[in-house]
Amino acid sequence: MKKRWKISDIGAQDGKRVLITGANSGIGYRTALGVARKGAQVVLACRDTQRGEEALARLDGDAPGAHAELAILDLASLPSVRQFAQRELAQQRPIHILINNAGVMAPPKRLESADGFELQFGTNVLGHFALTALLMPALELAANESPDRPRIVTISSIAHKQGQLDYDDLQSTTRYSPMRSYRRSKLADLMFSFELDRRLRAAHSRVMSVAAHPGVANTNLFRNGDHSAIAKASRNLFSQLIGIVLNTDSSGALPTLYAATAHDVSGGGYYGPQGFLEARGNRVGAAGVAKQARDALTAARLWQVCEDLAHVRFRP
Repeated sequence: MKKRWKISDIGAQDGKRVLITGANSGIGYRTALGVARKGAQVVLACRDTQRGEEALARLDGDAPGAHAELAILDLASLPSVRQFAQRELAQQRPIHILINNAGVMAPPKRLESADGFELQFGTNVLGHFALTALLMPALELAANESPDRPRIVTISSIAHKQGQLDYDDLQSTTRYSPMRSYRRSKLADLMFSFELDRRLRAAHSRVMSVAAHPGVANTNLFRNGDHSAIAKASRNLFSQLIGIVLNTDSSGALPTLYAATAHDVSGGGYYGPQGFLEARGNRVGAAGVAKQARDALTAARLWQVCEDLAHVRFRP
């Protein structure tokens, strides 16, 4: 059902801990602001300490009295992910909503994560896969003490529709294309969300796995990166046009907030804006899914590959 869904439609989030990766800017920050204003305890999981502290200060100004904390997490480093999860679990506090938002988009040259993976696959896919696996005890803790089902929200993209998984060159070592690798990572993210839903259901877990996409939004994901001066200027100009013609980061955050908080969200759902080509709009509804994203056998294979590469056993 297409709905003109607004920030004000978010119900009270008092008592809930919401952990958001990449929360220092763009859609991640707007998502944090949205739930913080409704009473949630927000964990801003950010890679850069200075930017994270600036976001924390900005959040305090935008939402006076907000309950928020900064936690340092580098999704491009599996040791960082493990250390982050260890610190989080040591607190023995529940996580009611985990939002896998952070991402890398289309660096012009092939870059590698700290673990030697192609940067987009290593960050967008493996980092979040490992993080979710390691934080499951905190999500199950929330499931045991809260009447509301905990949620894992994974951010995909309309770009997944052109994505393909090439298991012979998953790390783009033979042939690298910035957008091809990005589309692949976003397809993998969506397949992970669907496969996680299937496994959670099979385990009779109360934890829910859903996905969302922002349409085409003016965020730092598009502007940032290792680009030439001319390319950076072009991207900055284009990002401003996106904000005028398509989605701002505020409106781009609506599907994420909907997936994280709306009462009629279903496990295995995928939500996005319902405007032109799903690129914009303040109506949120079920998003279009490419045929390859529904391939359960390929998703199960991807899951095993992620377990092997991340050296983590993920059994919900």
